[in-house]
Amino acid sequence: MKKLWIFCLTGIGMAACNDGNPTRNFANGVWQAKLHRADGADIVFNFDVQDTAGKKMLYVLNATDKLLVDDVKIKDDSLFIKMPFFDSEFKAKLTGDSTVEGLWIRHLADKDVSIPFTAVAGKAERFPVNTPAAANVSGRWVTAFVSAKDKDKKPSTAIGEFKQSGNIVHGTFLTTTGDYRFLDGVVDGDTLRLSTFDGSHAYLFTALVGKDSISNGRFFAGIGDGLENWSAVKNDTAKLPDERTIATMKPGQQQLDFSFPDMNGNKVSIKDERFKNKVVIITLMGSWCPNCMDETGFLSRWHEQNKDRGVEIIGLAYERTTDFEKSKKSLENFLKRFDVKYPVLITGVTPADPQKGEKSLPQLTGIKGFPTTIFINKKGNVEEVHTGFSGPGTGEHYEEFQADFNRLVSGMLDAK
Repeated sequence: MKKLWIFCLTGIGMAACNDGNPTRNFANGVWQAKLHRADGADIVFNFDVQDTAGKKMLYVLNATDKLLVDDVKIKDDSLFIKMPFFDSEFKAKLTGDSTVEGLWIRHLADKDVSIPFTAVAGKAERFPVNTPAAANVSGRWVTAFVSAKDKDKKPSTAIGEFKQSGNIVHGTFLTTTGDYRFLDGVVDGDTLRLSTFDGSHAYLFTALVGKDSISNGRFFAGIGDGLENWSAVKNDTAKLPDERTIATMKPGQQQLDFSFPDMNGNKVSIKDERFKNKVVIITLMGSWCPNCMDETGFLSRWHEQNKDRGVEIIGLAYERTTDFEKSKKSLENFLKRFDVKYPVLITGVTPADPQKGEKSLPQLTGIKGFPTTIFINKKGNVEEVHTGFSGPGTGEHYEEFQADFNRLVSGMLDAK
């Protein structure tokens, strides 16, 4: 029998009901939270509530990742949590000092969407474990995802990478355009359960595990009815296509030519004097993109340490709206959180536009994923184009990325 979720309307959206109760306590410690999809597949995650300088804050926990959320407000029995990225928030009611129920709301370019949300304090487990693991999924897995609705749609391929200790599993899926970030879960008997939540990604994976195969997989994505079937075969030598071959410069083209407004509305061109005779790194990104979040964190730190070496970074933002002011608003918190000091330009082109490459960077064969990173040498020529980003959730791949990145940039800086 389906639960009936009832909330009060306040102002522009759904929020908690205030029945005159005094302010409740939002208990410190680890909570177990659930996003309740209409199909009954609850997306589970954990967060840790703390007191800092007299105010509440929390960390969303996914495997080894701790995402700081410092915009937490309590009024009477109402709780408001604004996520730092991706324009999403929780509006909920403190039904007790250790229980919460309400909505997770995503503000999209043209509408708001929401899903019921509940949380219980003092419950640090992700998923229950009742039986010793029947198999160990540590290693690399060639994975096929197939749409549950469109059987004629071509399967997408990824490489699953997992590490298992006892019943506990951490890992991710690697794709040609990035990774699924930090997945956290268990193997209970022969059943694998993994999930993640970061304010954009809200994923649940289930499957049956064997020694060298994973079968009957289900991938539940987000607020709506996103559902894919998946299966995997163990292959510790599996590799993805070279990230440098997915998007390239068109034949006969060597240099980019663009001019877009920065966050203050001032036009910035790659042909500007400040970029001449320097190595320039262009990142194609968006505030809606979790892999862009990981890359922006890396680039901002790297820029601060290397900005005096004759290297510049430019961000080209592809937001979900063509409206400059709306795009600027979406980007502001994102850039503030990572203390970005290099210019970020607003292209006015959306990531869903099939002509986004032709409209913004026609010298490329296309934009195949976000982020995409373009390396320009001191002569102004494009040296390499990298599609996707292997973030910290990928472990050794992230370490390899950093080493390759530094090797490439140092080589361009040393070139005469």
